[in-house]
Amino acid sequence: MNESGGAKKDLATADIMRVLQLLPHRYPFLLVDRIFDMVRDESAVGVKNVTINEPFFQGHFPNFPVMPGVLIIEGLAQTAGALCVNNLGETYKPQLVYFMGIDGAKFRKPVLPGDQLHYHVKKIRSRGRAWRFYGEAKVNGQLVAEAEISAMILDPDDVKK
Repeated sequence: MNESGGAKKDLATADIMRVLQLLPHRYPFLLVDRIFDMVRDESAVGVKNVTINEPFFQGHFPNFPVMPGVLIIEGLAQTAGALCVNNLGETYKPQLVYFMGIDGAKFRKPVLPGDQLHYHVKKIRSRGRAWRFYGEAKVNGQLVAEAEISAMILDPDDVKK
């Protein structure tokens, strides 16, 4: 039993090898190192260890390295996309998750080298292949960014037509 009196849920985790199976992104654009507390297609927490070796720090900004806000939002979207694809099961055929929209994005604090970003995503709704999530990015439990993101799962063959 947990603190609220309900039965404890069996929460899934995706290590980096599973993340690589779930997402088509690769270095330098893979912005999620691990995902934990995955509950079906409802919610998850992704983790990004931010290091000074990130290529964007060379120009953003050389004397005060700050992670670009758009990449924080991308990390939220990658976490949500991996959650959706994971929910399709181990036997899914490769699918792509495309961004459809970003609403209400707010940036509260800069993310710096050495920070560990936690991407908290919760499903707002899904209809067919379209999904909408609310996401919060946190460092040491403090909110650094938030947004609503929407995406669509597509078969790669549909995109080529």
